[in-house]
Amino acid sequence: MSGNGHSYGEQAGEAAPELAHEAAPTTAPSVPAAFGLFSSDTKKNEDLKQMLESSKDSAKLDAMKRIVGMIAKGKNASELFPAVVKNVASKNIEIKKLVYVYLMRYAEEQQDLALLSISTFQRALKDPNQLIRASALRVLSSIRVPIIVPIMMLAIKEASSDLSPYVRKNAAHAIQKLYSLDPEQKEMLIEVIEKLLKDRSTLVAGSVVMAFEEVCPDRIDLIHKNYRKLCNLLVDVEEWGQVVIIHMLTRYARTQFVSPWKTDDDVVEEYNENNFYESDEEQKEKDRNVKKTYTMDPDHRLLLRNTKPLLQSRNAAVVMAVAQLYWHLAPKSEAGIVSKSLVRLLRSNREVQYIVLQNIATMSIQRKGMFEPYLKSFYVRSTDPTMIKTLKLEILTNLANEANISTLLREFQTYVKSQDKQFAAATIQAIGRCATNITEVTDTCLNGLVCLLSNRDETVVAESVVVIKKLLQTQPAHHGEIIKHMAKLLDNITVPVARASILWLIGEYCERVPKIAPDVLRKTAKSFTNEDDLVKLQILNLGAKLYLTNSKQTKLLTQYVLNLGKYDQSYDIRDRTRFIRQLIVPNEKSGALSKYAKKIFLAQKPAPLLESPFKDRDHFQLGTLSHTLNSRATGYLELSDWPDVAPDPAVRNVEVAESAKEWTAILGKTKKEKPTEKFYSESEEEEDESASTSATESESGSESEKEDKEEGSSDESSGSSSSSEESSDSESDSKGSTAKKTSEAVKESNAEESKKKAKGISKSRNTSSSSDTESSSSEESSSDSKSVSDSRSDSDSGKSRSATSSKKEEKTVQDGKTPSKQDVFLLDLDDFYPVTTPVAVPRAAVLSPSLTADLEGLSLSGSSVIDQVTTQVFVPTKTHEMLHRMTGKGLSAHYHFSRQPDMFGDHMVSVQVTVTNTTDQKIENIHIGEKKLPLGMRIHEFNPIECLEPGGSVTVSMGIDFCDSTQTASFQLRTKDDHFNVNIQPPVGELLLPVTMSEKDFKKEQGMLTGMNETSATIAVAPQNSTSLVIIEKVVKAANLGVVPSGQDNIHRFAAKTVHSGSLMLVTVELKESSTAQLIINTEKTVIGSVLLRELKPVLSQG
Repeated sequence: MSGNGHSYGEQAGEAAPELAHEAAPTTAPSVPAAFGLFSSDTKKNEDLKQMLESSKDSAKLDAMKRIVGMIAKGKNASELFPAVVKNVASKNIEIKKLVYVYLMRYAEEQQDLALLSISTFQRALKDPNQLIRASALRVLSSIRVPIIVPIMMLAIKEASSDLSPYVRKNAAHAIQKLYSLDPEQKEMLIEVIEKLLKDRSTLVAGSVVMAFEEVCPDRIDLIHKNYRKLCNLLVDVEEWGQVVIIHMLTRYARTQFVSPWKTDDDVVEEYNENNFYESDEEQKEKDRNVKKTYTMDPDHRLLLRNTKPLLQSRNAAVVMAVAQLYWHLAPKSEAGIVSKSLVRLLRSNREVQYIVLQNIATMSIQRKGMFEPYLKSFYVRSTDPTMIKTLKLEILTNLANEANISTLLREFQTYVKSQDKQFAAATIQAIGRCATNITEVTDTCLNGLVCLLSNRDETVVAESVVVIKKLLQTQPAHHGEIIKHMAKLLDNITVPVARASILWLIGEYCERVPKIAPDVLRKTAKSFTNEDDLVKLQILNLGAKLYLTNSKQTKLLTQYVLNLGKYDQSYDIRDRTRFIRQLIVPNEKSGALSKYAKKIFLAQKPAPLLESPFKDRDHFQLGTLSHTLNSRATGYLELSDWPDVAPDPAVRNVEVAESAKEWTAILGKTKKEKPTEKFYSESEEEEDESASTSATESESGSESEKEDKEEGSSDESSGSSSSSEESSDSESDSKGSTAKKTSEAVKESNAEESKKKAKGISKSRNTSSSSDTESSSSEESSSDSKSVSDSRSDSDSGKSRSATSSKKEEKTVQDGKTPSKQDVFLLDLDDFYPVTTPVAVPRAAVLSPSLTADLEGLSLSGSSVIDQVTTQVFVPTKTHEMLHRMTGKGLSAHYHFSRQPDMFGDHMVSVQVTVTNTTDQKIENIHIGEKKLPLGMRIHEFNPIECLEPGGSVTVSMGIDFCDSTQTASFQLRTKDDHFNVNIQPPVGELLLPVTMSEKDFKKEQGMLTGMNETSATIAVAPQNSTSLVIIEKVVKAANLGVVPSGQDNIHRFAAKTVHSGSLMLVTVELKESSTAQLIINTEKTVIGSVLLRELKPVLSQG
């Protein structure tokens, strides 16, 4: 996809300049600007419509670029739909791509017009170009008309079996659209989802799990067999796919594994319950039982281990998803590892911070210890928005304990002075919570809050009053003075909540302030009519309480207040007045309740509990919209409780072919017997050479028995190849000894078995080919190849099978060995489709008849496709300046690429550096200093030049592993007294090693590198460049390619492999009539392929 993404980017880049020209014809109104809004501009976009109806492809392409540019800028281009849709059947691939980009945007709005072209979309589903097939499916699924549901269903089924993983990914996306259009198709869609879940491509995994979550999230039985595969693929899936898969696996794990939490507590409890008279034997037995209480399921551990590396992801959503997974699934002792990653996310933008802080706030209530080491990360910055400040404050309050409270209170003192009044009020509430939670600082906090009562800011004072009121309820007996102080403030405070709080306090504890309370009632009775409703209610309550406790002084005042309340505008006040009058003023009509008036009004109230607003959010899954809103959102799927007994783990086992187990066992023994310390030693390579010759003699017997086993089961051959390669990927140097041991293990083969040899080869070949064909993506991840051993030992892997294969080829070439037939058999299967082999091969592989015929025609030759790396055809003499003499203070340096296999390592490009001293003094100790290299790049330094005489020049060799990219290698060239920053940037042609192969092998390899792996262009060839010798000379001069013999004069073929990964690079130049040529490049490395194409085009077209 990277290659095609690149080409789309180029198109968008080319479209950008065009937008400038668009302004003149489309936006210049013929009427004054003031009336431009209401004028009917009938000629708008007329030029674009004419260009789209033109007979020239160049005009159509130009128009489409401008239209796509308009869409990108947010302009409405829907009126051009009829003109654009006519070009959907264009033969020009570039026009067709852009038409589909347009249709994907507007097909849903212009459904009637889109329906007219439905037959064209159906034809496009069979197009050889995967981008067109995928785009056609996307447009088809965007036409939301029930009448075409059967057509969409058929298209999705076909696309789910497509050889391209990109098309299969789009099929998964279309499933969700079809389900929302017609939910009755659910059962058929589940079948397609089940099929796509078995897909081994990392490109498809995230999309199909998303479809699973939308269509049938309750069908966890579909996940059982794919659980381990999804765990292993997780690292290599795209970021949004990772988020979806992690959330799904979190729900899955809660239904399949037992809780790792409760046992932690149970163990401690059982230890403590040791009876006094218990014997030692009984206690030992009890200890043993305790230790057996909980053992984590290997699959549970696999999930935790494979998600842990994703905490380093650059995507905040992925980190958040892993954090919630660890929170909900990991043992409490392991959950702490997520805290550092979550704190790292606080450097992101404010929206990300808000979500992360909300989740940390929920976590910090239950497990303070997780975030205590990062306390300072939650200190508030002046630039933080209010929502972030209040969340940080919430977390600081949750983390407060006896050890850090003094530091936090100093912080809070600063926050109270903030200009942000809402934040200052929240800080005062936080101080109140700290005071109730930590009894040692209750008095300190209370005194601090009382000091705030003299603050100039009314909001701060009001909030302080409310918090003090709550604190006083916990121990009112000791704080009569504070109540008196607050009564004095009543004249100045105008905030209703604060006034109501003071009145409530005085009424509640009126017996402790008998002189002040009646006077407060007198003052408030004066201003009763002007007060807020909240304050009026508390004045009525105060009057009632004083009437019951001090009726002599307050009887008339209370009756006055009750009369005012009787005629108040608010019915709440009127109702409360009638209720209180009947209750406290006894008369003939008053009921039995009036006897208990004192108990009702002056009952002891429980102290309010100051709690975090995040306390009740933990019943929602962290990281979800429901958790953020603290309300159940549509589509929210609840996490189930842990089962008491784990369901049978065998449902996750995947069948492995018997032959695979046998081969694994044989190769496993070899692995144990081999001394690991000699892995790279020269002596071992010599031993391997002699072993391989002796092994070839005993090969016939082992081969006949091996092929007889392959005939027995159609699935076993593929399994055999995967697991034998699996077990021996650290043994690529000892193929001979492996073959020898294999032959000893199978000596008992008889004559009858050898007769079945030919039949066995053809069967195993067909089965392996068909099983590999099902997942033909070159972008599939490596961890798949390890899934056989993962099902047994949950091992993690970062190598792909294609990489393993290329390593084997390189090693075979360098050692100069003739590989045994057994090893070639495995390599040939790898070379056929460089993808990971499945754990269990599907019984019925779906292949087209033409592809089956092609597969049957493949022969297993006795040698690898890549026979050997040949010597370079041309050595470039062009040098590149690395350091100019002016910049280098007299020291100059030039470099050129010698195209020699590098002596420093298999993956390094050899670079010759010529250093010259142009000064009249000698320069000492010239060497490489500090290196600034991209990730993965390595440099093998040249030996230091001790002394360079004046006018002298020295050429040294160095090796650079460019990791198959044209990125610059930057480093320092140092001398005894100075240092200079220099760069080396390789042309893409120097990242290759020439390879020799036959024309037949070239065509076979080219057939496997089609679709996304093919890049082509038509170029105009200069007349003097049309002869064979000139073309070969020009091409090999531009790139380090090997010439492949060709039986046709007009077709020239070149082959090479990339230095770092060993991926094949096949170049074809086919001369056409009228001085044109088609340049085709086939390679897995699509980015390098497209760059090489750009470099070769001018070479052939210029004279």
